[in-house]
Amino acid sequence: MISPSSLTSPAERVTPPPAGDGRGRRVVGSRQAAVLTVLAVLAVLSFLATLAWGSVAIPLGDVVAILGGEEASRRTWEAIVMDLRLPRAITAVFAGVATALAGLVMQTLFRNALAEPYVLGVTSGASLGVGLVLLPQGATAGLGAALLAAFAPLASIGVVAAAAIGALAVLLLMSAVAARVQNLVIVLVAGIMVSAFLTAIVNVLVFFARPEAVVAFTAWQFGTFQGVTMAQLPVLGGTVALGVLLLALSTKQLNASLLGERYAQSMGMSVRRLRLLAMASTALLAGAVTAFAGPIAFLGIAAPHLARGLLGSADHRVLIPGTALVGAVVALAAGVFAQLPGTDAVLPLNAALALIGAPVVLRVLLRLNRTGAGFTV
Repeated sequence: MISPSSLTSPAERVTPPPAGDGRGRRVVGSRQAAVLTVLAVLAVLSFLATLAWGSVAIPLGDVVAILGGEEASRRTWEAIVMDLRLPRAITAVFAGVATALAGLVMQTLFRNALAEPYVLGVTSGASLGVGLVLLPQGATAGLGAALLAAFAPLASIGVVAAAAIGALAVLLLMSAVAARVQNLVIVLVAGIMVSAFLTAIVNVLVFFARPEAVVAFTAWQFGTFQGVTMAQLPVLGGTVALGVLLLALSTKQLNASLLGERYAQSMGMSVRRLRLLAMASTALLAGAVTAFAGPIAFLGIAAPHLARGLLGSADHRVLIPGTALVGAVVALAAGVFAQLPGTDAVLPLNAALALIGAPVVLRVLLRLNRTGAGFTV
């Protein structure tokens, strides 16, 4: 059982607004509403930029016309926008929202400012689930892929399910570690070791897999928004929506948990229910993104901290939409940067995200060093 009180001292704990809002208080202040509005505008602009910029530059007016069902100046632009860039942009939005919210939940659940799916091995667990489906060799070579191909409409669901199961297994393991260890550093190191162990298993699978499967799997491991088709988007979007719904149902409990398990229990809330909802939500969010876009690093750490800094709040009723918008903006921006507009070159997605996320992580580390806190806003 995770014990937040064992991970931080009372002086270090964040004090959110009281859970529930039955006294007529405004949940979102005017400043926070303005920040959320600006983030929404930035998300829309980033989305349009993703459709307009690339190896072939398309005027923004033509992009808007294509989205509105009108004819563009060139017919080839319609194919580029609708068949190539639109699925990529929608995937970036789903991946950014899901990874950012998964990081937010894990930071709250583990009371750890550096917790996120990638760092604590959850992403590696999801990767192993995908690898076990797609990389078997010998008598079972391609068995998972063959079964999925036989049921084409369920293929994406099968891969997502494998990724979610792998993510959930690691979450349960890390929860057990956090219940027994009172040192945040040990929890982080344990997560890194679990990630290394699972990555080693994946590497063994890759070593014995067929060459064509290795090429595809290696490209997937770098992270990409380009491999998702319009036919697969409903599965990705539906899984992310379900994860967000589970997260929304636990908003009040997440706020109360910032004050410790005893406070949450005194409010009549079930800590067990919170953990189950939070873990199920994180497994779905991290599993869906990893299955379709590969292991995504840094975004899960950076987005929640950026949202806290911009909104100046620890209230999850405000943080959830704010973190989702920040995640979408960062993912879209990283996707545009990875495309290197004006050239045919494409950077690995995680390289672009590292350039954005690494400075945020360094800032968090420096802040933790100054305050000595395990979890700060």
